[in-house]
Amino acid sequence: MWHTGNIYIITAISVIGGGLFGFDISSMSAIISTKPYLCYFNQGPDGPGFNDSLNCSGPKANTQGGITASMAGGSWIGSLLSGYISDKFGRKRAIMIGSVFWVIGSIIVCASQNIGMLIVGRIINGLAVGICSAQVPVYISELAPPSKRGRLVGTQQWAITWGIMIMFYISYGCSYIKGTAAFRIPWGVQMTPAILLFIGLMFLPESPRWLAKNGRWDEAIAVLTLVHGHGNEKSPFVTQEIKDIRDEVEFDKENADVTWKELLKPTMLNRLHIGIFTQIWSQLTGMNVMMYYITYVFAMAGLKGNNVLLSSSIQYVINVVMTIPALIWLDKWGRRPTLLVGAALMMVWLFIDGGIMATYGHAAPPGGLNGIGAESWVVSGKPSKVIIACSYLFVASFAPTWGPVSWVYPPELFPLRVRGKAVALVTSANWAFNFALGYFVPPAFENIQWRTYIVFGVFCATMFLHVFFMFPETAGKTLEEIETMFTDQKGRKYLGTPPWRTAVVKRTLDHEEPMHEKLSLEVAHIDSPEMMASNPSSDGGHRESVIGKEHFETV
Repeated sequence: MWHTGNIYIITAISVIGGGLFGFDISSMSAIISTKPYLCYFNQGPDGPGFNDSLNCSGPKANTQGGITASMAGGSWIGSLLSGYISDKFGRKRAIMIGSVFWVIGSIIVCASQNIGMLIVGRIINGLAVGICSAQVPVYISELAPPSKRGRLVGTQQWAITWGIMIMFYISYGCSYIKGTAAFRIPWGVQMTPAILLFIGLMFLPESPRWLAKNGRWDEAIAVLTLVHGHGNEKSPFVTQEIKDIRDEVEFDKENADVTWKELLKPTMLNRLHIGIFTQIWSQLTGMNVMMYYITYVFAMAGLKGNNVLLSSSIQYVINVVMTIPALIWLDKWGRRPTLLVGAALMMVWLFIDGGIMATYGHAAPPGGLNGIGAESWVVSGKPSKVIIACSYLFVASFAPTWGPVSWVYPPELFPLRVRGKAVALVTSANWAFNFALGYFVPPAFENIQWRTYIVFGVFCATMFLHVFFMFPETAGKTLEEIETMFTDQKGRKYLGTPPWRTAVVKRTLDHEEPMHEKLSLEVAHIDSPEMMASNPSSDGGHRESVIGKEHFETV
């Protein structure tokens, strides 16, 4: 079958898997405040029903938390399974399996007759999201050139934001429909991108690193030639990539028995901790408060009716637009500065929100606004506008920082032999905390009210310190070069280069220049003397990297 070699087309198709998560977020956030949903799944005194005169309060706060969190629970299981699936069947086929799960889950959710059936469908949807969210970044990382890896992997976050926005407007339009079609149509439509993903993946190549790891060298070389060599198997880029991959594969065969236990060895434990906390902190920023439950926040800020949904939609547009700077400049900014700036800004907006609510707000009547317990606080007048503005600024701070970097960073940390399993384990931490927060936020709003913002603000302050002292820079380095940051020449131990002394390696690639022309080569000085010592060569310790027309400089 014909396969495309255009890395941008490969990325555009594969990140539809990220869009599935976005579809789920807004299909729930836009629907949970609509009357058809509140009545059909009502646990209030009037029970389920569609009579407009009924006061439908919907599921109880704890139940709604469970409904929302069920998808994240399934995603946690799916992300753990994805490591085995990916290593056995390949990165591409793992994503295809995830798309099949999504279609099955969407059918069950669309046909839900009660809360139990809804939860089961969302768990199956979660299996799909867990598999795709873990393996799409791995797949793109193993195909992308170093100079574009951050931009391309970060596109997964952009796909998530597009999924959120598109499904929100579909759900908003359907909110005018009376009866169960108001939520059944959006929940049925959301299977469409998974079908497109499955079909599109048929025309994409498999990861060359996975092929090489499984001894399929001819296919691996063919993929590298297709994607990076423009048909020229002897291009310097392809030649160097093959050499780097072969060296790593041979090293892995000689020195590693790849099991889950290897992730707990000293050579892996530090980077495993970094990867896991990248995903944990991305959840503890409080972004889920702004995504899943934004209608609660805006209702407490005094918005009513359709104004709640329309105001919520603005933040989804902001999310899409503000992710673009990261796609353009993330490889230039680097991972560390982006995470630090994002944490600091989000902390400010959360503390302002909490302070405004505490100072100018008051508790809602018993039972909450509109009979929804989570809408437990009331802010009106100009202070309510500050709440809304800070919510928008929070999203604008998350979108170009922790949003894309949380997907870009973890796959870069691990060597080929454990990358599938490691990223699966790391991503499972994301979904474990997504589950916990999805369940926690409605009761938190009900019980500790404005203090919920303070809790997340403290998390942002903590993650700033953690990133500064523990997270090294990986931007611009090949996946093989990143390995040298964590191990000595024999691959035995972490070198201990202080993270704040690591920097971006700037690469400039020019594949448009004819391959037969003479290519300029320059020596790469990567981060530290220890790294050069770990890669000795005949010139006395300088490591020379030949990948097309490419020059390096530490910035």
